[in-house]
Amino acid sequence: MLQDLEEKLKRFDQLEQQMADPVTAGDPARLAAMAREHGRLAKSVTKFRRYKELTAQIKETKSFIEGEPDAEMRAFYQTELDSMQKSRLELWVELRRMTTGGDAAETNSLFMEIRAGTGGEEAALFARDLYEMYTKYAAKKGWKVETMDLSPTERGGFREAVFSIQGDGVYQELQFESGGHRVQRVPETEAQGRVHTSAATVAVLPEPSEVQIDIRNEDLNVETMRAGGPGGQHQNKTESAVRITHRPTGVVVVCRDDKSQHKNRAKAMRMLRSRIYEAKLAKDAAQRADQRRTQIGSGDRSERIRTYNFPQNRLTDHRIGLTLYQLDQIIAGDMSEVIDSLQKATTGDELPPPE
Repeated sequence: MLQDLEEKLKRFDQLEQQMADPVTAGDPARLAAMAREHGRLAKSVTKFRRYKELTAQIKETKSFIEGEPDAEMRAFYQTELDSMQKSRLELWVELRRMTTGGDAAETNSLFMEIRAGTGGEEAALFARDLYEMYTKYAAKKGWKVETMDLSPTERGGFREAVFSIQGDGVYQELQFESGGHRVQRVPETEAQGRVHTSAATVAVLPEPSEVQIDIRNEDLNVETMRAGGPGGQHQNKTESAVRITHRPTGVVVVCRDDKSQHKNRAKAMRMLRSRIYEAKLAKDAAQRADQRRTQIGSGDRSERIRTYNFPQNRLTDHRIGLTLYQLDQIIAGDMSEVIDSLQKATTGDELPPPE
């Protein structure tokens, strides 16, 4: 981890030097690409620089304590040392969390795809509940949510929901939501009061920059269609929906949420870039697979990661053995304790920083 951070710091310094070069200033496209990379690295590099400063100050303060004959001054230095060590530990935890998940962990934009699984209409209603849970959590965090595609059912559920979330640390916090989510509750249509089990799947895809994923227009097949709704009165009269197929990979994306075909195409391209980027990250994920499977699982959508039991007001995350009896608060968007527990289990927050 420290080696990776040192390399990022080195690259950050290189970018600053190159961006100040008049030759680079004369190439707007290159300068813009460098600025984006510089901005992506800035947060972790700034924290790492502060971490290194504190490490040096801690070492210096320890030497003061060892060589100080006055007990009152030693006590003063010890108080300073305790404060610096606390600050360094907090930075260490933040840096570990920021680097979990490889380069994608620093991404401040992602796509979430929620699909109803087994359970018919009840599964679709559960998919809607998950959509609302994540969007409410995003609102609490001050993140921006943008809907890409919703496939509603007659009773108000979602067969599928695709949306983006943008904000500081968004992928770092939500990366572990991928997988199978199971719900246990009494459906509104159940006359006998029996508990039914339904399921939905969630996928979390980091959104890359255009620099990270280059897509050629000649590799695309773009189709337009009318965006239909659940009822005739909602039928779109113009061909605003867009379907894009990336021929080399076979990846297909559809976007029909906006009334503007131009906007739908732009959103679809973002989704396409994200799906291709996910495949590109597969090799990196495989290298971390052993560690992740022992802590939070593989992230595969077929893997059941969590159960939402409404009669008992209970949420259970099966990967880390977490059980909370506050499902009503969690489903209302208060996900902080769940996410914090997953991050601690994954990054090993209890491990002290190296001296």
